[in-house]
Formats: sequence, C-alpha cells, structure tokens
Amino acid sequence: MGFDRRFTLLLAAWVAGLLVALAGFIWSFEIDGLGAARIVAGLIVVTAAAGLWHHVDRTNRMIARFVEALRSKDFATRFDRRGGAGFDALGIALDAAMRELQTERDRAAREMRYLEALVDDMPIALLTVEETRGVTPANKAARQLFSRHHGTRPEDYTVYGATLAARLGADGEARQEVLILRMAGGPQRAIVRSASLDRLGLRVRAVTVEPVQGTLDTVEMAAQTDLVRVLTHEILNSLTPVTSLAGTAAALLEAEPPDVPDARIAVTTLARRAEGLRSFIDSYRVVSHAPELRRRQFESVPFADELARLFAAEWADIPLAREIQPDLVLDADPDLLAQVLVNLLRNAAQAARRGMAAQWVRLGISAAAGGRVWIEVEDSGPGVPEHLWRDVFLPFFTTRSEGSGVGLNLARQVIVAHGGTIDILDGREGGALFRIIL
Repeated sequence: MGFDRRFTLLLAAWVAGLLVALAGFIWSFEIDGLGAARIVAGLIVVTAAAGLWHHVDRTNRMIARFVEALRSKDFATRFDRRGGAGFDALGIALDAAMRELQTERDRAAREMRYLEALVDDMPIALLTVEETRGVTPANKAARQLFSRHHGTRPEDYTVYGATLAARLGADGEARQEVLILRMAGGPQRAIVRSASLDRLGLRVRAVTVEPVQGTLDTVEMAAQTDLVRVLTHEILNSLTPVTSLAGTAAALLEAEPPDVPDARIAVTTLARRAEGLRSFIDSYRVVSHAPELRRRQFESVPFADELARLFAAEWADIPLAREIQPDLVLDADPDLLAQVLVNLLRNAAQAARRGMAAQWVRLGISAAAGGRVWIEVEDSGPGVPEHLWRDVFLPFFTTRSEGSGVGLNLARQVIVAHGGTIDILDGREGGALFRIIL
C-alpha cells in the first residue's frame, strides 16, 4: 500500500518550499547588506522544515495511536485520514479490520454471557478447585447446596462429609463415585464427578455434585413395587396347590378307614410343590446379593472363541455367527461377563428353536465412540413384544414355562455393576437383540 495522492502532493509542496527557502537563504549570503533578508529566509527554512517534519510525523503518530488502541483492545478507534495523512488505503483496511474485530468481540461477549448463564443456572452443583483460590462454588446450585460452611479450603467442606472434603483436596485422576453427604435435610447420596482442566497455564479441577437421593428413592420404590408384584404372583401360584393338597391329604387321612395310598400320593406331591417353593426362595436370595467384580483387561477374540465352544457343546445344531472386532481389549470381569453372555446365548438358542425361519444366533463385540464397547446377542426367533421389554429384566419374570426368571435380572445386575447398560431391541430379522454397552 503506497501513499495517497493528497499526501504525495503536500509532501512535494513542503519539500519544494524547503528547497526554495534554502536557496533564498544561501543566496542572501552572497549579497552584502541583506541581513534582514537572511533572518527572514532562515525563519522560512525553519518553518518549511518543521512543516515537512510535521507532515511526515503526523502519519507515524496516527499509526502509533492506532496500534496502541489495538493493543489495549479499543476496537472503537478508527484511523484518522483527515488533513492529508498518508497510507489512506492502509487506513481503510485497518478500519475494516477494527470493525470486524469489534463485531467478533461483541459476538464472543454474548456467547460468554450465554455460557456463564448456562453454567450458573444448570441444576448440578459445580465446584472449582484451584491452588491459589481454593474451592469455589461456580453456580447457583453449588451456592445453595453448600451454604453451611465458611472458607475456601477443602477441609472447610468437612461439614458435608469427610469423604467429600478428602476428594476436594485430592489431586488425582478424574473419577466418578457415589458419596453420602451430610446435608441440612439429612444424609443424601450424591454422584460426585471430577476432572482436570487447564486455565491460562494453571491446573483447575472441576467437581460436580449431583444429589440423587430423591431419584434413588423413587427408583427403589418402583423396584419394590415390581418385586412385590412378582413375588406375590409367584408365591400365590405355589401356595394355592400346596394349600389344596394339604387339605386333600388331611381329608384322606381323616376318612374311615383312612385312604393311606392316596394320602401318600397327595403328601408326596405336596412335598414336591414345597421343594419348588424352596427353590424359588433360594433363587430370590441369589438375586438379592450384588455381584462382586474382579476387573481385568483381556482380548475379545479368545474370549469369544471360548463362548463359541461352550455354545457348540450345548447347541451343536444351531450355527453361531461371530462378528468380533480384532485386537479389541475388554476391561471387565471375564467370569461374570461370560456368565451373562452364556445365559443370553442359551436364551437366544431357545428362542431360535421356536422361530419359523432358519435357526441361527449372532454374537457381536465391537468398539463404539467414546471408548465404549458394544456386545450384541441376536437370534432368529419370534422376538419379544415391545410391551415386555421392561419386564423381562424383573426378577422371576419369564415367558417360558421352564424358565426361572432369574437369569436376565442377574445379567442386568452384572452389567450395571460394570457401569454399563443392557437393553432389548428388535433384531434385523424380527428376532430379539440384546445389546450391552460397557
């Protein structure tokens, strides 16, 4: 970008005036008796030099002021092109850049206000932990939840629980856990998550605290209602014939003469029914114990090969299609996960037997986004009606006369203990598709 025309003309005029003044000043020394003329010529030379300097320096000072405004983020400043300042095209470009910067800053400010409002109004309490500032509530939920203490040190939060205070003071890796907090309304369970961030070269830990006691109570009440409904149904189904057989046996023994053979048959049947009820109660005791995990890393292909051998030993006539991602490493309890998948594969084989089309079962293990792993068991059977998708995971619920209704509930317990989910969907050809996400 060069000088504009007006600046060039003025610059040439000042230079020409200075040269003429210099020529006149020199000429005044060649003729005697022109002392006054020399003084006037000297003043003209000084004036012309000062004018030339001012004309050149004005553009430099304007650029310097513009750069200083840019450095101080004063994007409202504009390049002053009045009075013949140079670099007119540069000034136009700089003004356009300043307007764009101001627009971008206004947009960023609006976005920042939105993000601040979003963080401040989100329903989950957010705490920030910095070495210099300590623990600071970062939103309304945190200020409301943690209002019974004073101070910013992690130990000041001991009033809400020693474990929470220890987590706030720890400098470990990101984690998620359920803690019991001492709140004003009594003890409450809360999901506490932590992660490390970088802020202007300083390490900051963000800790979210989400009270879930109310949600857990609601879920627990719903689970208890479902459990009582199933238990009542199953126990009544078992007690009805037991009561009937007991009455029949008593009547046979009270007859004259007592009908001992028929009474023996009735008592024997009664014993079998009582044993069935005892087995049912034993199954309930199994369901009521949470599984204990022993996690480790293991390769998916050998794990799937072992499952295939177990499946072939029991269901040799039903082909098992395997879709296993090579080199995939699983992080789980291999024994408990194998127990879950053996149960799902057995259910899938039984369902395939009831299907009208070709019988087959599919086992898939693959990596998904976010470091997750998908495990799928699909069959060619008739499928499960959608209105039963929720009920199949209830303890003792079964659609088969020979089923105990325990396997899928135990499978769900194992997967939830791993921090994953298990769901039932429609398969690609109408059968059932069980999907585990770890």
